[in-house]
Formats: sequence, structure tokens, C-alpha cells
Amino acid sequence: MSVNLDTVLAQKGVPAPEGYMKAAVFRGIGKLQLEYKPIPKAGPGEVVIRTTATTICGTDIHILHGEHPVEIGRVLGHEHVGVVHEIGEGVKGVKVGDRVMCGSCTPCGNCYYCQKNLPAQCVGPEGNFSKPGGWRLGNTVDGTHAEYFKMPFPTYNLTKIPDGLSDEEVLLVADIGSTGIAAAEKANIQIGDIVVVFACGPVGLCAIAGARLKGASLIIGVDGNPARLELARKMGADITLNFKETDVIAEIMRVTNGRGADAAIEALGSEQTFQNCLKVIRRGGTVSSVGIYSGHIEIPIESFAGGMGDHHIVTTLCPGGRERMAQLINLVKTNRLNLTPMVTHRFHIDEIVEAYDLFEHAGDGIIKAMITF
Repeated sequence: MSVNLDTVLAQKGVPAPEGYMKAAVFRGIGKLQLEYKPIPKAGPGEVVIRTTATTICGTDIHILHGEHPVEIGRVLGHEHVGVVHEIGEGVKGVKVGDRVMCGSCTPCGNCYYCQKNLPAQCVGPEGNFSKPGGWRLGNTVDGTHAEYFKMPFPTYNLTKIPDGLSDEEVLLVADIGSTGIAAAEKANIQIGDIVVVFACGPVGLCAIAGARLKGASLIIGVDGNPARLELARKMGADITLNFKETDVIAEIMRVTNGRGADAAIEALGSEQTFQNCLKVIRRGGTVSSVGIYSGHIEIPIESFAGGMGDHHIVTTLCPGGRERMAQLINLVKTNRLNLTPMVTHRFHIDEIVEAYDLFEHAGDGIIKAMITF
């Protein structure tokens, strides 16, 4: 071909030329383009996946806003379900045509942090401690918003999907499911605990599901969107509070007889919700912060009990690895976890730019968009 297709806009409804694929490419702050890109090739130890479903994450929006830097030309996306397309030399236990997925964090399995059981903080075989590489897809390597992508470290990350489970049933465990549930795990929720989740967006809703799995006796969801509060109840919240209509702090203290909640999960990434978490936990309680902050946060001394409240503040980044995904898929398979109510919209890859716009502006009641191919 005489045309360099790497930067040519893909035409809607027109398949990519032979050897090329359609991909959503970051071209600068606020600029996303659907382009033709060469289909990646599997080298030794590598696997190329043909994407069958993917979704848009809030982190992708942070990239578009310039709040998380990635290089120009990066294919975005880090959540997917797919089929093995090509297998490089040395990869065993998988064959072309297998339905597979991996977590949004793809640990190498061998570095310092992987060996310390902190796979989300993986620094890779190069061991560059200044650049955590657990989150690679759509960040430091091309991601899943494309018809094909190369899975990092498949030996440690490639997870087969059991027969009988649909793409939609397992798609969301790749990132927000794993992340939200991890926020509940990190909060050290005990059987019978009272848990508050601030912000009932995708991760917050998964944190509610995680709190239920951990055995919380009372789960309170807080948001300002009535539709999201309704969905929070479906995901396991016992009480929902609209902060636009209710003094949330006072109501939580009333419900807990003035003691406060055992754990509060911050799932938005704002200073106000972080501080509200501190205001509603009991002495010795835990704030589990899973939101991504784009600015500074402060800890008010009075809410922190002057540093003498035996409080715990923990943070979470999506755990990754083959076994983590297998555990979550098993929860889906045994009907202990159902994230499909969160898939509110569906788009074809040709419509992904429009899907980004709708998701970015939270239009039409969108929670998660499923992108198909």
C-alpha cells in the first residue's frame, strides 16, 4: 500500500485492510481517534488476542484529560474478553481459539513486588523501581480498544474462560470488579461489620458487592444520582443516601448509634468524600481509598482524632494475575457475583469515540459501556 495506515482514520462500517485493525488511539489531550493500525505479531513468549469485548474505564478518561500521561499514539483500554489469535514460541497450555482474558494489571511474576505478593506494583523484569508497571495495557503498551492486542506476560496473566459464561458476565471482573472487591478486602471487613461506600460509580458498586461477599451486615451506599443509588441496592446496599437530599454524616451516625461505621470505602477520588470517610468511621475503623485523585488531599485533625483514633487508611490498586482472575470468574460461575446490571450501554468498535463522549459526561444514565467487535 502506498498509504501509511498507522494514522489514517478508520471508516465506520468498512473492515480494516488485510494485516490491519481498527483501534482507538490517544492523539493528545481531549483527542481520541479511531484509526487503522497494524495487527501485532506474537514474538517468543507472547500471545496476540483477538478482542471480542472491551469497556471504557474512568482511568481512560483521566488519560484524555491529561491527568495521567501516556505517549501520543497509544492505543487505550485495559479491560477485555477475547480469543487467542496467535501464539509465540515457548507459550504452553493454550491454543488458538481459546476464550481468554487477563486483569488490567499484568504482573511479570518474577520481580521484587510480584514476589512480595504485590503484583499491581510490578516493576517488570527490568526492575525499574521508579516506574511501576503493573498497569501496562493502554498505559505503557497498546491496550484493548482495538480488534487485536498483545497480552503482557501471558504465562502469568492469561486466564481461560469456562464454557457457558458469556463475555458480558466476565468482562467487568478484569478491572473494576477486581478493584472494587479489593477495596473491601483491604478494608479488612469482618462478618457483621457496618460499611459505607461513598460514590456508587462502577468501582463503588463493585465495592458494595465486595462488602457483601466479605460478610458485612449493613452496607450504606452514598451518591447524588438516584439511578446509581437504585443500582447500588441491586448490588447489595441495604441503605442508600442521596447527599443532595440528606445530611449523610448525621444519618450514618444515627444509624450506627453514634459509634460510626467499621469501614468506609472512598470510590470517587475527591477530597470531600475522603474526608467524609474519616468523619463516619468509628475509633479503630478503616478508610479504604480506591479513588484516583487528580489533586491534593488533606486530613483534618479533628476527623483524624488528632492522630489518636487508631484509624487505618489503606489504598488499593487493581490486583492482577491469572489466579486472581480465576477466583473472580469462579464467583461468577457459582452465581456469587453478578456484575451484568452495570452494563447499561452497548456500542460497536466503530462507535467507540461516541461511547467515550457519553461515558466522560455521564450521559443517559451510563454506568459501563460494552464495546463489541
